[in-house]
Amino acid sequence: MKISTLFIDLDDTVYPATTQVWQLVMKRMYVYMRDFLGIPEEEVPAMRDRLFNRYGTTLRGLQIERGIDAKAYLDYVHDVDLSGILSPDPELKSALASIPLPKIIFTNACESHARNVLGLMQLEGCFDGIIDVVAVQPYCKPELEAFHIALKLAGSPDPAAVMMVDDRAENLAAAASLGMRTVLVSDAPQDGFQTIARLAQLPDLLGA
Repeated sequence: MKISTLFIDLDDTVYPATTQVWQLVMKRMYVYMRDFLGIPEEEVPAMRDRLFNRYGTTLRGLQIERGIDAKAYLDYVHDVDLSGILSPDPELKSALASIPLPKIIFTNACESHARNVLGLMQLEGCFDGIIDVVAVQPYCKPELEAFHIALKLAGSPDPAAVMMVDDRAENLAAAASLGMRTVLVSDAPQDGFQTIARLAQLPDLLGA
């Protein structure tokens, strides 16, 4: 079956994992957990790692275990200035434009963060939609329920005709279990996944 739709992750996929975006967001997560939830500073890193690994996102874990308000949390942790580390990417823009398929950002971040990233990289017009973590609430990648909701929001394409592009093997394994094709964006190939080092190489893989 031919691919009809591309789901593309945002963070560490659209831009290189070596970019410091995640580090800035994580610092805000630490401050939020310390200042708003009263978690001792020395316990925050281990707790955040546990929540992320168990639930897929820190947000999901804090919702389940602490009952936090998702919007307040997302607004706070993504309130970072990325203008100094993200810049236009003409090569990626051209690569995405060469792929004649609907391309949808499917991210565990919030829509405002996605639009900020795409705007700074001048990629806004390259995508046909954004499915963020709020749209698939109360789930997130890699929960299968999040993928089911995302597929519905994308017009219910056959999963076998959807390709998921992501930097996390856990997310791709979930997508593959539903029949989706998968592409890992990573400098370190993993067994079972087609791998590209950066998103701009996607047209070569697709033969676009």
